[in-house]
Amino acid sequence: MPKHEFSVDMTCEGCANAATRVLNKLGGVQFEIDLPNKKICIDSEHSMDTLLETLRKTGKTVTYIGLK
Repeated sequence: MPKHEFSVDMTCEGCANAATRVLNKLGGVQFEIDLPNKKICIDSEHSMDTLLETLRKTGKTVTYIGLK
């Protein structure tokens, strides 16, 4: 599965929890949240657009970095 890396404007554990909630609702994803570096790496068959749209539901600024 491709690993997509995103920059997410997370400032606290609450932000990371919001990202975890929306990604778990999407289903079929494995992810790692790097809070200090404000990055999320997602292992998923979903398209990059779907993942980006899902992460934006947190209300945070999200930028696609690329494949890891």
